[in-house]
Formats: sequence, structure tokens, C-alpha cells
Amino acid sequence: MKKIYLIILSFISINSFAQKSELRLAVAKKADALEQKVITWRRDFHEHPELGNNEVRTAGIIAKHLESLGIKVTTGVAKTGVVGILVGGKPGPVIALRADMDGLPVTERVDVPFASKVKTKYNGQEVGVMHACGHDSHVAILMGVAEVLASMKKDIPGTVKFIFQPAEEGVSAGEEGGAALMIKEDVLENPKVEAIFGLHINSQTEVGNVTYRPGGTMAAVNDMKITVTGRQAHGAYPWSSIDPVVISAQIINSLQTIVSRNLNVTENPGVVTIGAINGGVRSNIIPEKVEMLGTVRNFSKEDEAMFIERIKTIVTKTAEAGCATAEVKIPYSNHYPVTFNDIALTEKMLTSMRATAGTDHVLLRPPVTGAEDFSFFQEKIPGLFVFLGGMSKGKDPLKAPSHHTPDFYLDESGFVLGVKLLSNLTLDYMLMKK
Repeated sequence: MKKIYLIILSFISINSFAQKSELRLAVAKKADALEQKVITWRRDFHEHPELGNNEVRTAGIIAKHLESLGIKVTTGVAKTGVVGILVGGKPGPVIALRADMDGLPVTERVDVPFASKVKTKYNGQEVGVMHACGHDSHVAILMGVAEVLASMKKDIPGTVKFIFQPAEEGVSAGEEGGAALMIKEDVLENPKVEAIFGLHINSQTEVGNVTYRPGGTMAAVNDMKITVTGRQAHGAYPWSSIDPVVISAQIINSLQTIVSRNLNVTENPGVVTIGAINGGVRSNIIPEKVEMLGTVRNFSKEDEAMFIERIKTIVTKTAEAGCATAEVKIPYSNHYPVTFNDIALTEKMLTSMRATAGTDHVLLRPPVTGAEDFSFFQEKIPGLFVFLGGMSKGKDPLKAPSHHTPDFYLDESGFVLGVKLLSNLTLDYMLMKK
């Protein structure tokens, strides 16, 4: 009986391997044929970027494309999001694939024919708008995946939910948006999603490479606003003041000791950054008030709680020691949890990643102190978020323009691997569940 059982298991395993190989070949052929189409889509989105919760044109193009493939489409999800549902020809799990759609308030300097010339108002200022983080490529890649999988519908053992998400880069204080709002509007339900996959292109990772990390991959983020209130005086008579500028300087220096003296850096990294400080109007007036804006990054809930407690203590006690008062708002306008790759899911999908990109091109990466609101999906269901190479071969990663800068640049030859990767992760996961 045991022999018969082993023979059956062996037969199932061989059959499953053959099926996966056959589908991967079909995916590769279809993705290669779509490569120029994906690049054309990306260039169009790049030339016409839209800020978070305003991705109206982008959403319209996505919806029209999905509908043309026979995919059921819902628009207006979390304001401008688009969700497509492709029901395969065979029963199986529901898998979600996510791409973010929004651009950034950055003025482009890259000399390409499809460079953005778009300008808009942001926080009361006229700014340029640019896809300076690669979300245009994410959308184009997922549109390509939708076309590949729709063409294989009869062979798909499950259902695919395509999530095109607005406002990943965050929203203004008091607004809602992004992944958190999509979840609130039940994007992971009806049908209920079992697992979710996503990718982020990286301008400092060589084309052809895929990088990943099990567990904590990208940091949790809290922004903060610190207000120090003292007493105004003439700059010639500082002894008449309670100087919030000097106290703020002491606070900024002391905050850096949280990482150097309170965080166990052998376990997880962490960051405290003050990015803006505003106070005063002229050289000879000591102001009454100084305001600071900053960001805090952590890789565990314990570290996050410790950082917040220490920040509040340092700020209020330093102000008190200088006879001033201080208020800390943290989070001030946004909070993202840790982007946590489910360890079992990551291990399970390594074979798929290696079969797609090649074993030597699937690389373990260190933690990333940037943040991603894909993390909200991962709080609800198992998820895997990986990085796709977008830097030309032979370039120096230290010299390649980074994300969120005017010179951000992507090598478009890396996009087709993204189409293959998301397609194969979806199909391989479904076949594992059979």
C-alpha cells in the first residue's frame, strides 16, 4: 500500500512539474511578444503623471484595457483605484496582484522624449509632477500580466484579482487613500483573496536581477510634527527670551542618540530624520515658536513603540530643561506598518522566482529603510513583495540616480521580466494548491 501511495505521489509531482514548465514557456512567449507594448504604456504614463487620489487619466486607460480583455472591472475604488477580476477556467484559489499608480511632486530633469512637463499645485505651491519612483512601470507591467493571463484563461486554476492602487506615496493630513482605504472598501473580499504578490522596480539594481527578503523587508514609517514654544525677544537681548531655536537644535542632536544608544542595531536598523525646521522671520528676532517635521523608520512593533516613547521623552524633557514647552504629534499624517514578507510563502515561491529569472539572478537583499503601503495588505493576508532590477547592466549602483529624485531613470529592458515574474508567481502558487 505504501508503494502505491508513493507511486501516486511521484506521478502527481511529475505531472505538476510538467504543467508548471509548460505554463512558464507559454508565459515567456506571450510576455516577450508584449514587451514593446508594455514599454509604450509606461512611456505614456510617464509623460502624463498624476498625484495620489488624482489618477483619473491613468485609471481610465487601465479600465479600458482590462475590459478589452474580458476582465470584470470595478472603478472608483478608494477614489481612483481600479480592480479587475479574471476567473480562470478551473477551480482554485484567489490571488491578488497589486500595482501602484501615483506620481510625485518632483520636476523631471531626465532628457527623454517622454519626459513629464506636467505641473500642478501641491501644498499651496506650484510643482512639477513626475513618476520618480517607477509606479508608471508597475502599472504597465501589471497591464501586461493581465493580458498574458487573460489569454490563458482556460488553463488558470483559480481567480486573479488585479489591484491598481492610488496614493501609495501617501495623502495630505486629514485625507484617506492608498492600500488602507482599498482594504476598508473590501478590496480583499468578494471574492476573498488568499495571497497577494507585488513588485517594486529599483533604479539601483541591475536589469535581470530580482531581490527579495523574508520577514521584515521594508520599514514601518511614522511621520511626526514637533512644536517647540518659547518666548520671543529681540536678537540683541537673548537673555530676555526662551529661545526655541537653540532648544530645537538640542532636540535634533539628542534624537540621534535613539539609534546609537537605544536601538539594538545587531537585530534591526532604524532611522530618525528631521527633514524640515521652520521658525522666525528675520535675523534679529528670536521667534516664539519653531516647528519641525520628521520621519521615523523601524522593523518591529517593539522598536517602533520604543522609538515613539523615547522621542516624546527627549522632546518634552529637553524643552522643559530650557524653560520651554513642546508638543509631539506622531504619527502626524501617515503611518505604514512593516512590509513583512510571509516567511513560508517566500520560501515556497523561491523556486518560481529562480525558474523565471535564473538562480544566479534571484538575490537576498538587506532590509530597506524605505516604506511601502503594500504592508497593509500583508497585515491581512500572506504577501510577497520583491524588487525588480531597473538599472542598466554595468552601471555603478552608487552613481545611479535614486528614487524620488529629478534624475530618476529606468532601463526599460527590465520590464518584461516583471511581467513573467508576476504571471509565474500566480500560476505556480495556484498549481501548488491543487
